[in-house]
Amino acid sequence: MNDLPAAALPSTGPGQILPFAAARHPDKVGLVVGARRLTYRELDRLSDDVAASLRTRGIGAGDVVSLYGQNSWEWIVSYHGALKAGAVVNPVNVMLTGPELSYVLGDCNAKVVFAGPGQAQTAAGALAAVSSVELFSVFDTAGDAFVPQNAVPWTRFLASVQGMPAPPAPEVTPKDLCCIGYTSGTTGHPKGAMQTHQAVLLNCALTATMHGRRDDDIVVTALPAAHVYGNVAINSTFLAGGTVVLMERFDAGQALHLIATENATLFEGVPAMYSMMLADPTFETAQLSSLRKSTIGGQTFSPSLAERWQRRVAGPMLELWGMTEIAGLGTTHSVYAPPVPGSIGVSLPGIEIKIAPMDGSVDEVPVGTPGELVVRGPLVMTGYYGRPDATAEVLSPDGWLRTGDVAYTDDTGHYFVVDRLKDMILTAGYNVYPAEIERVISAHPQVTMVAVGKRPDEVKGEVAVAYIVTPPDSDLDSASILEYCREHLAAYKRPREVVFVDALPTTSSGKLMRRKLSELDSTPAR
Repeated sequence: MNDLPAAALPSTGPGQILPFAAARHPDKVGLVVGARRLTYRELDRLSDDVAASLRTRGIGAGDVVSLYGQNSWEWIVSYHGALKAGAVVNPVNVMLTGPELSYVLGDCNAKVVFAGPGQAQTAAGALAAVSSVELFSVFDTAGDAFVPQNAVPWTRFLASVQGMPAPPAPEVTPKDLCCIGYTSGTTGHPKGAMQTHQAVLLNCALTATMHGRRDDDIVVTALPAAHVYGNVAINSTFLAGGTVVLMERFDAGQALHLIATENATLFEGVPAMYSMMLADPTFETAQLSSLRKSTIGGQTFSPSLAERWQRRVAGPMLELWGMTEIAGLGTTHSVYAPPVPGSIGVSLPGIEIKIAPMDGSVDEVPVGTPGELVVRGPLVMTGYYGRPDATAEVLSPDGWLRTGDVAYTDDTGHYFVVDRLKDMILTAGYNVYPAEIERVISAHPQVTMVAVGKRPDEVKGEVAVAYIVTPPDSDLDSASILEYCREHLAAYKRPREVVFVDALPTTSSGKLMRRKLSELDSTPAR
């Protein structure tokens, strides 16, 4: 490992990460995507070319560059190139439909759109309703990419400047706008969380610190680069000088294969990814001995999931919590601290976190009492882009951000998430948290994945419904699940119905979408 003085570290923003890594490890492979292996020197040079090409087209300070594509090396160098040009990055969820994409691009006044080949057609149609976009380019390096007529192929976009000296670094301060990341928009239109250069860089640096990332780490992940968890997983590894093995999209068998063949030291994912790997027929024989640690976040999960994973993986599974509005993580476990199973860890250094009453105030409730998780500090967004009304609803005048997560703390300063406040089920006057039911059902040996939603009920107001995925040869039925719940849950917490499904609706990052569970209700019962 290389040790450098603190003064050599990036201090302004994430646009400095690749030059920093290239100065330390120029010929080391920093990124692996499919058959492509790029050194830090190559990543730095390619992102310089993106920056130069943007600058020659008049794109610079404050202009918004939107990235709409699956994980790819082109996405990564375009992200860093846009920051080097002084632009503001807008990472876009690949699952957005044309109208949703039009809204996001129009809302943030995007000037440039980079799209993956699989998203090119949707992007081309969406741009008809967006007047601010001056450049639309499609990643076409695979040779067979579909490039719409209104788009510039990415190779042509770069051709005129490749090999030219890097453009002068724009004047960027830590408090300048770096990124506009849109929320999932579960109600109404999504909102663009404005993140500073300081917030994004600090999140990467503090995550690298808490997780003990090193320059000999090899990280396998399929987390979307457009998601804050994915962004931090990738760029905190670059900051430490490690290697990122980036999957275009998640596949359980392929993930296990890459861990073995790349001698991965770290896997990063959401609970659904771990559930699918545990259910994969190759899991029990997969070579996982190189893993020193793994991270898991994005959603609550059953302790049995971690127990089953760690029967085969010796290193710690580090649970974490974060959100778009804080540019990534807010809490996690230190890799060298004693484990606290079920906890999302402690706050990142320099970040204030407390549990407030669920009435919207920012007072503090006693240890062990559930309330709303609130956070304050340099990671917190400056607000929602163009939405002072929405900003005021979640951000107090003295800087406390209401997260919408129900949680409690123990006397050691560890936090435990109960569930999302908006997902809470109010049944016959009782508060029921879907995540608690999911943790119980997921411990059943014949359950691969489970999600719990709610359904209106004339008598109780709302009741819980469990949607379950089982292995192909399972004979599990509704009666068995209801009996299992009877043994482990109070009467008012038990689901009133069980629906067996082939798959659960998830976001691009693999998080369950409970709001779409009702669309599965036509599935035949067992």
